[in-house]
Amino acid sequence: MTDQLVSPLFLFRVSVPCWYRRQLWSEDGASLEPRYRLPSFGELEGKSLFADLRMAWSEEGLAFQLTVIGKSHVPWCRADRLEDSDGLHVWIDTRDTRTIHRASMFCHRFSFLPFGTGSGLNSPVARIVPISRAKENPKTLSAGGPRVCSEKRIGGYALGAMIPASALTGYDPEEYPRLGFSYAITDRELGWQTFTLGAEFPFTSDPSLWGTLELTR
Repeated sequence: MTDQLVSPLFLFRVSVPCWYRRQLWSEDGASLEPRYRLPSFGELEGKSLFADLRMAWSEEGLAFQLTVIGKSHVPWCRADRLEDSDGLHVWIDTRDTRTIHRASMFCHRFSFLPFGTGSGLNSPVARIVPISRAKENPKTLSAGGPRVCSEKRIGGYALGAMIPASALTGYDPEEYPRLGFSYAITDRELGWQTFTLGAEFPFTSDPSLWGTLELTR
């Protein structure tokens, strides 16, 4: 927390480009160049950054590449304790409504952990997570859920994630080239790194507090 009475992030609307990439995903995950890096506007409040998050889009969906550094301890991850684990959480509104305080059927939340399931809890986790207080939920997914891969590294980890278009109700880049968006990289050791507002604000359930991604070719 800072000693500012009002967060500077309330003074403007956050909108950034998300760049197109023809090939989003391979068996090794996402491999995105620096131009795909997403900012963290928490820097405006003096918050330190410990992660590099990159994102790209295509008609097939959305891909993420996360690198976390500066850790002294191994990541703590449990598939049954998403909120307490180290990992990446993203919120997406395929209509970028921005005027609603409760999630609609076009609003989604996904959680990705670098580890936390499987033998020895060494396999990564990808989950579709209900948004608290939502008025409606996205359409039920019959197949083609989110994908994830990860790699342990000295002082941190790398994680790749893919959200297919089939998992995004209303995803239509030609008709709706703007997405409501927020992210949180959570770490029990290093804290939170977010897109805009921090954990002291209810952005996890209020789409009006999200920023905007412009799907750009």
